[in-house]
Amino acid sequence: MGDQRALRRRIRAFALGLPGAYEDHPWGEDVAKVNKKVFVFLGLGEDPANLAMTVKLRNDSHHHVLSVPGAEPTGYGLGRSGWVTVPFRETTPPLDVLRDWVEESYRLVAPKPLIAQLDERPRRR
Repeated sequence: MGDQRALRRRIRAFALGLPGAYEDHPWGEDVAKVNKKVFVFLGLGEDPANLAMTVKLRNDSHHHVLSVPGAEPTGYGLGRSGWVTVPFRETTPPLDVLRDWVEESYRLVAPKPLIAQLDERPRRR
C-alpha cells in the first residue's frame, strides 16, 4: 500500500499547486478547493481502506473513468453531476492521467482568471 499512499500525496501536491488552490477538511475529509468550491476529494487521510480520489468530470471523461476497475459514480447524488471516485490500487491509471482528471475537475469549477493563469504555465509531462 505504500505506493498508493505516495500516489495520494503526489495528487494532493499537484492539486494544491494549481492557481488559487487550497486545502480544506469539510466532513473530516481532505479536499482541494478553488474559489470556495471543491475540485478534488482525497478521502479521510492515508488509511489504506480509503485511498481514492473523487473528481468532477465532463461527460466523455466521466465515462472513460468508469472503465477503471473499482471506479464508480460518487454517492450522495454527486455521480449524477459528473463526480466519480477512483480508488488507488494496482490497476489505477498512471499519475499523468490522474493529474489530467484533477486538472479537468479544477477547470470545471475555477474562475476564468485562474484558468488563464494555468494556461500560461508551461505544460508539465
